[in-house]
Amino acid sequence: MSGTTTHRLLDAGRGAALAAVLLYALNLRGPITALAPVVEDVRADLALTATTVGLLTGVPVLCFALITPLAAVLVGRLGTAQAVAGSLLTVLAGTVLRSVGDFPTALVGTVLIGAAITVGNVALPVVVARDFSSGVTGVTGAYTAAMNAGSVLTTLGTAPLAALVGWRWALASWGVLAVVALVAWARVYGWRRAPRVVSAPDAEAAADDAQDDTAHAPGSTAGPGPATPPATVATHVLRNPLTWLFVVTFAAQSASYYGLTAWLPTLLHDQTGLSRAGAGAAAALFQGFGVLGSVLAGGALARWRTRRVALVVGGLWLSLPAGLLLASFGGMAQAANFVMIFSVVTVVADSPAAAGRMSAAIQTVGYVAAGLAPSVLGAVHTASGGWRAPLLVVLSALAVMVVVHLAAIGLALRQRGGTLARRTPASDPAPAAD
Repeated sequence: MSGTTTHRLLDAGRGAALAAVLLYALNLRGPITALAPVVEDVRADLALTATTVGLLTGVPVLCFALITPLAAVLVGRLGTAQAVAGSLLTVLAGTVLRSVGDFPTALVGTVLIGAAITVGNVALPVVVARDFSSGVTGVTGAYTAAMNAGSVLTTLGTAPLAALVGWRWALASWGVLAVVALVAWARVYGWRRAPRVVSAPDAEAAADDAQDDTAHAPGSTAGPGPATPPATVATHVLRNPLTWLFVVTFAAQSASYYGLTAWLPTLLHDQTGLSRAGAGAAAALFQGFGVLGSVLAGGALARWRTRRVALVVGGLWLSLPAGLLLASFGGMAQAANFVMIFSVVTVVADSPAAAGRMSAAIQTVGYVAAGLAPSVLGAVHTASGGWRAPLLVVLSALAVMVVVHLAAIGLALRQRGGTLARRTPASDPAPAAD
């Protein structure tokens, strides 16, 4: 087999793998946001209080926090191929259960959805670090954009579907996204443990190994040599102060995002006099522009110094609570910041296993804060009788995020000799040196 043919096969494999990753990412936020447009219909049909129906939106985020450590163990033991396939089947089952029966059945379905998405939160950084080592930043931005696209799709589509077929069938219909993603994932990765897709730096080696054309193909069990024991990796990651700086950064990011997501339509209606429909449309910009922020983040990290990108993103984030009609800026910033955090994590981690462990630690604490944020902001709003105090809480969290994020980037640069470029034969267009 010629080197040119090998390169074409590798490119085809990477393209199919990227498509599978993006289709999977559509399922990592969309099932959660699908409920919001029909929450009043659900509440009336199931005879629930506002507090009780809130569990159907808050439980998935709490699952992110509580189940992340178990999800990391599951991904490590099963491998990403089986873990992702299982999570898609679980999303499908949870989507169906949430749409049938009474409240206990809906709650069980919601827990399944939250648990399945948690596995995806942990697995995707590992897949990207392993299979797209020459394009970590770009692929991270792409799958983050797909996550936001899933949120926009279900937010905009659920209400019209419910008007035609009722809220139960409207929610259940989004299970088709899981089915499509499962088919794409199985075609690329199969069902075996630890498949590997060759990235660009491996192309020449693969051409030299033409006598074994399947050694590194999607679905292969081939991989690098003996890995560092998981316990050693976990200990190293948790002792690294960089991990804890990113923990604080992501906690502030997640608390601000989920707190604003929960209250932004009501806040815009109360503060600006927008109609409910207008406030909902403005809030949708917050999610929709996240797609743009995810895409732009990769290019910004490739061209600008990392500290400069962090300052710009932080400023855009701060513009939302400071100016409520700037939802588009805040939407771009929240997605771009997500890309920044996990792009840097995949670069500074010593191995894909270390990236998974660091990602798990960051997300465990971050999503605890995210799960509590809507309730905290609601309590502050009730106590203060207005939205100024809750907005000050968000502004304070975002200010802490910017300061600690800059400190994390500085420490990462010192640990890596002044550069955040990936140490591979062909360097990824990674965060620029500062």
